[in-house]
Amino acid sequence: MSESIHEQLAALSSEVARLRRFADLAEITQLIAAYGPLVDSGSATATAALWTEGGSYSVGGLLELSGRAAIEEMVHSEMHQGFIQNGAGHVLTSPAVTVHDDGTAVAYNHSLLITADGDGFAIHRLTANKWLLARTDAGWQVTQRVNHVLDGQPAARELLGEVAGAR
Repeated sequence: MSESIHEQLAALSSEVARLRRFADLAEITQLIAAYGPLVDSGSATATAALWTEGGSYSVGGLLELSGRAAIEEMVHSEMHQGFIQNGAGHVLTSPAVTVHDDGTAVAYNHSLLITADGDGFAIHRLTANKWLLARTDAGWQVTQRVNHVLDGQPAARELLGEVAGAR
């Protein structure tokens, strides 16, 4: 007995949704992976373009950036320029991503700031990251990034613990 047209359309619709989810995961992973090379090259405008116009970035509760202009300023800042001019790399791990049906997503990962240290390199900072993202006309963009230094304080562990609830 052959499938009805309705069954075939339902199967096709399901496959299209599955492919869309894979495409979303790939695009989000690429967006997060681009952050390190962009910020390390000093590409302030391209770094800021990863965010929505009103997006925010909370750096360990120490620095609160709101909007693309503030993110660009961070890349141009004396502190950041000092890192990259003296030898530094922002290395991000593969994110654990959950895409929601409403066009939003959440991703969690680690990031390391590795700096030149004499004849070698040292890990300057290790952080836990949470990325909130939205599908926009320009593709996926960051609406909020929060990170906490993994220094033994509970905030970073709690942030990473959210992965279990996001799955």
